Amino acid sequence: MKKAVILLSGGLDSTTCLAIARAQGFQCFTLSFDYGQRHRQELEKSILISQKLKAHAHKVVKVDLSSFGQSALTDNIDVPKGRSHKEMGEGIPITYVPARNTVFLSLALAWAEALEAYDIFIGVNALDYSGYPDCRGEYIDAFEKMANLATKKGVEGKRFTIHTPLLHMTKAEIIKKGLSLKVDYSLTHSCYDPRQNGSPCEFCDSCLLRQKGFEEVGIKDPLSFK
Repeated sequence: MKKAVILLSGGLDSTTCLAIARAQGFQCFTLSFDYGQRHRQELEKSILISQKLKAHAHKVVKVDLSSFGQSALTDNIDVPKGRSHKEMGEGIPITYVPARNTVFLSLALAWAEALEAYDIFIGVNALDYSGYPDCRGEYIDAFEKMANLATKKGVEGKRFTIHTPLLHMTKAEIIKKGLSLKVDYSLTHSCYDPRQNGSPCEFCDSCLLRQKGFEEVGIKDPLSFK
């Protein structure tokens, strides 16, 4: 069984990505990050999801991106609420964390090389991606090229592949795929600014994109109060 490192945030997309990797026959090693985010919900969910989806091993790596700030996810900046889908598609939102996916993929690459795992899965999405530059296909292609130039295993002729199975899927298509693989979306967490009891705010960009996806599928989001 081939090994794969799966970046797992505890959200809808990364959980679906883990389910896809499992369905493709990979032995999954899940990797989450304590990066100074303002809430702990996603870390708790990632541990639970790794257990439920029978990951071979799960790691939480601490890397303090909050020390750089400049993001509503790591700094004392308000998370935007109630934006229209048109507004979400214009520019790069303040919830962008500087270089986050580059940092995360680099650490995933380090673990993958140590494991002799040549497949890395990340749940980036270029359709419902809220304007993040590090969720685009050209970025992933560039990182994969770098990975094979910058590692001992790559120089020795092994090839690392960055898998992005959700890249060209809408949120509704992602949900349909996950449901076909028996993903329990009640385990996931998508909100950028959860309430004190941990429930989703239902008005941030991530919540609204998630709601739109479930509405288009025609089923109720298990986390929704509506």
